[in-house]
Amino acid sequence: MNKDSKIYVAGHRGMVGSAILRQLNKQGYTNIIIRTHSELDLTRQEEVEKFFEEEKPEYVFLAAAKVGGIIANNNHLADFMYENMILEMNVINAAWKNGCKKLEFLGSSCIYPKLAPQPLKEEYLLTGSLEETNEAYALAKISGLKYCEYLNRQYGTDYISVMPTNLYGPNDNYHPEHSHVLPALIRRFHEAKENNLESVTCWGDGSPLREFLYVDDLAELCVFLMNNYSGNETVNAGTGKELTIKQLTELVAEVIGYKGEIKWDTSKPNGTPRKLLDVSKATSLGWTYKTELKDGIKLAYEDFLNNPMRAER
Repeated sequence: MNKDSKIYVAGHRGMVGSAILRQLNKQGYTNIIIRTHSELDLTRQEEVEKFFEEEKPEYVFLAAAKVGGIIANNNHLADFMYENMILEMNVINAAWKNGCKKLEFLGSSCIYPKLAPQPLKEEYLLTGSLEETNEAYALAKISGLKYCEYLNRQYGTDYISVMPTNLYGPNDNYHPEHSHVLPALIRRFHEAKENNLESVTCWGDGSPLREFLYVDDLAELCVFLMNNYSGNETVNAGTGKELTIKQLTELVAEVIGYKGEIKWDTSKPNGTPRKLLDVSKATSLGWTYKTELKDGIKLAYEDFLNNPMRAER
């Protein structure tokens, strides 16, 4: 990308899209296109095609998605599949039809089989069954990355896919039911501290292992890959480090300053037992993460405290 290349960031108000926008601005890119949902509904094919015909973006970061945690994914399977599939197909197809030079599709590590060998290598995709609670979202993301691959193979496009691990950071969603584990814990422990609660109850038994990547580190990788990587195989984005959910809850409680007891509701699902990405490909290309987890949680908590919409989201 040149500094004046026409770049469209889809989903710029979300956590990932806003981080990519910050990174592009930081690196001096000057011709960035953004649209709010009210200005452009990406689930409406006619609107998307009109936008691409008029604007003709040269590069596209596809970070828009309908996302949520275990509860949201499990309770809204049809919504998660439909909205994500229609959105991504509209954008990718319109980009191709309008001569977009390069598109980068943002997925999720949930695309990998539930019981695949760890750490998860890119080639493990479609080698086993998915985790049931987020199967619909995973299938939608797999379809998006495969469509990029098929366009490359059939039409010679240069469309790439990035699969991040669990993300957190500025502009996250702190909704009590629709958020992912780390922002949900930040909100829960903050409210417990504010209300002087003696205990906080968390789902499962705390044994699952998880990896977390600060979203601004991902954004740096996204811009790096747009400039330095081409290929049909996706690229994993993570730290290569993991900890148990129990350790995570204790770390969040420490950062927030909550002193009460942490209890576990073992009648609730744990989710995938382990999900660690093999990040050797990204490392071999010359990228590595910068933000350690405790430092990132402190930054995320600052964002939570300064986020006036956190109660409504």
